[in-house]
Amino acid sequence: MTTVEPPPPASAPGGGQRLLRGLARPGAALVSGVLLYASFPPRTLWWLVLPGFALLAWSLYGRRARAGFGLGYLAGLGFLLPLLFWTGAEVGPGPWLALVAVEALFIGLTGLGIAVVSRLPLWPVWAAAVWILGEAVRARVPFGGFPWGKIAFGQADSVFLPLAALGGTPVLGFAVVLCGFGLYETLRRLLAYRRTGTLPRRAMAAAAATVFVPLAVALAALPLVDDSAEDGTATVAAVQGNVPRAGLEFNAQRRAVLDNHVRRTLQLAADVKAGKVPRPDFVLWPENSSDIDPYRNADAREVIDRAAEAIGVPISVGAVVTPDTGPLRNTQILWDPERGPTETYDKRQIQPFGEFLPMRSLVKTISPGYAEMVRRDFGRGTKPGVFDLAGTEVGLATCYEAAFDWAVRDTVTHGAQLISVPSNNATFDRSEMTYQQLAMSRVRAVEHSRTVIVPVTSGVSAIIQPDGTITQQTGMFTPDALVAEVPLRSSLTPATRLGTLPEGVLVAVAVGGLGWMAVRSVRNRRHTAGG
Repeated sequence: MTTVEPPPPASAPGGGQRLLRGLARPGAALVSGVLLYASFPPRTLWWLVLPGFALLAWSLYGRRARAGFGLGYLAGLGFLLPLLFWTGAEVGPGPWLALVAVEALFIGLTGLGIAVVSRLPLWPVWAAAVWILGEAVRARVPFGGFPWGKIAFGQADSVFLPLAALGGTPVLGFAVVLCGFGLYETLRRLLAYRRTGTLPRRAMAAAAATVFVPLAVALAALPLVDDSAEDGTATVAAVQGNVPRAGLEFNAQRRAVLDNHVRRTLQLAADVKAGKVPRPDFVLWPENSSDIDPYRNADAREVIDRAAEAIGVPISVGAVVTPDTGPLRNTQILWDPERGPTETYDKRQIQPFGEFLPMRSLVKTISPGYAEMVRRDFGRGTKPGVFDLAGTEVGLATCYEAAFDWAVRDTVTHGAQLISVPSNNATFDRSEMTYQQLAMSRVRAVEHSRTVIVPVTSGVSAIIQPDGTITQQTGMFTPDALVAEVPLRSSLTPATRLGTLPEGVLVAVAVGGLGWMAVRSVRNRRHTAGG
């Protein structure tokens, strides 16, 4: 009788294989974050965001909540560590690493939410809404929020950009994230078909729709992008005076910064007189172009007067105002060539740990040198900034405020025909920060269908058309003046009219999906306990 030996048991994967399998999803999450970073300016690789979110979806799909948080946190580190590297340019790696560690927590919680809703039907929709929920929270807390790195801000060159005019940065961001998640879901369905030979038509159609519908809606929104002159034109000049040298130390040379902007404005006046450039209707100076308070220092007032008289048109001057008591004020001053300083706008969204110091006693204990640098806090303004500059209504969103939806929108709802984003990026040297912020202004131009002028102390200053294209820009750390005739517009885009409504709807969708899963989890536990 012949004995048939049973086949040997399949060998278990070795330790090395198990380790590689265990690292696959964490590695994918980390790489997905790096791809998100690479999609941001100064690169024009906006499309990398799609494989970035597809890879993130692969790492999170079907995971438990705790694993989702860890994987999301890794993605946040891969994204924010390089994106925010500039925050440590002058004060060392400590603040940079601390900021990234905290902000990545929000992306970790977002990853948790995405993992949870990935079990729902049509999960890419719920998951994309959860991402927008995470961005909405991050833009508000702590200390007034930090929206830097919103996915919409990396899409200034994207085919999705017209969606900014339809529903603002939340709708633009949602469409991009949905498309990335939908790309993964479509590939997942196709691979399942190869394995099983079965292709559920409805599920496949739904997956494909999450890729193609956002693209189709973006194409349908193209007519909203318009750079025609509804209210005529204005000739505007943006002056970049430059700073003596990059870094925080330039604040010790405040008079030199002011003199640079006066000198470049006097040169502009000479060029106008010589017929080299057209006479502007008004001139825009950057944030901190006068760190010397012109209300308290007669010599500062005198040189600004001289510049205004020479050019013969109003100037919007960025100044630090230092009252005897109370907080400092980051102020834009409307400087008339005949009457001197008239109207003012105080920056409302001020930068934590830069313009004010939360938890001062704790920071003083940990880093007394840093606390000494921010000795006196800036206060917040209370009113939207809209200056009447020679008949043109100019909205003001100072530097950091460009990152906040409300701070730009309400200048337009208060009548702005053109937007100015006066900025001071000298502290961050030649880092990517300048280009990241410039991209925000390009998105804002399309979102509200307004020309956006970006005057910066040290560059990059730019003139941006309502369709988001840059028609003029300066180099970095070079004195210059941009002069251009730009269109003025008064119509409101759907995004401007709707305000926070689209974001609110998407947040409600996210909360609804998370609530649905919570109810299902409770029911499953009761059923298991009862069984």
